[in-house]
Amino acid sequence: EPAKSAPEKKAGKAIDVYQADSGRVMLSGMQALVKVPLFMGDRDAARGFNTGGFISGYRGSPLGSFDQHLWQAAAHLKPRSVEFVPGLNEEIAATSVWGSQQVSLFEERNKDGVFALWYGKGPGVDRSGDVFKHANMAGSAEKGGVLIVAGDDHAAKSSTLPHQSDLNLRDMNVPVLVPGTVAEVLEYGIIALEMSRFTGLYVAIKVTSYTIDTAASVDLAHLERLKSPELITLPSPEESGVPAQGLNIRSPDDWNTQEARMYTHKLRAAVAFIRANNLNRVVFGAGLPTPSTVEVIEKGGG
Repeated sequence: EPAKSAPEKKAGKAIDVYQADSGRVMLSGMQALVKVPLFMGDRDAARGFNTGGFISGYRGSPLGSFDQHLWQAAAHLKPRSVEFVPGLNEEIAATSVWGSQQVSLFEERNKDGVFALWYGKGPGVDRSGDVFKHANMAGSAEKGGVLIVAGDDHAAKSSTLPHQSDLNLRDMNVPVLVPGTVAEVLEYGIIALEMSRFTGLYVAIKVTSYTIDTAASVDLAHLERLKSPELITLPSPEESGVPAQGLNIRSPDDWNTQEARMYTHKLRAAVAFIRANNLNRVVFGAGLPTPSTVEVIEKGGG
């Protein structure tokens, strides 16, 4: 009797993690970050906003390959009018991001606003501080918003010194969200941009190798909820203290008015937004330890 042939193996079909919207996929932290402008563009389109996106920064661990991921996703970014322009250095990138918020000040424009993302490692946050301070005082656009992605290397694994961006960002009056999982990189990125629009502040997420250089099995259908308008709860004017003229960038403007707007209204609005959306979720600690500890307890029947 002739030997039976081995069963035919069907070739697996590669899944485009930027296009798929259901099922479970292995998603890296870097890919989750690329999905932030994609989801933001989809959220705006669903609300009838004619917006674009702008991304600029400078590569550096743990964000050393982010630019490569963006180039690979160009076919998905382009239809959403998202432009990626790598910076010659961190300061030029930050200044370009500041300029993206000024689009709304011009009557002759083809977009309602531009949401923007700046990325860089901790030392890049340090050297961009002057730009971020001035830009944050001026404010984000009502249909723009700015997300600062700070890549920190606490153990100086690939840096000459350990760095922690939280303190510098606090000095710049930039709220910081700390995702602890791959899925939270995407979720907090979206929330940060919405928070930036509401408060007029630049808002940061802090990533480390534990969240950006790792991968996880993610339910894409669960992530689709991030495109829903119900994701965000805007606090009432009484809770936030937002004045009738809003908190966003404007012209003419001066530093005295900007300072008053920052310390009288914008920071108060940030606190109200955080409370309304239950963002202060620290149980055991910030970042990775929290979901890891919760997962151990749940699996142990605790």
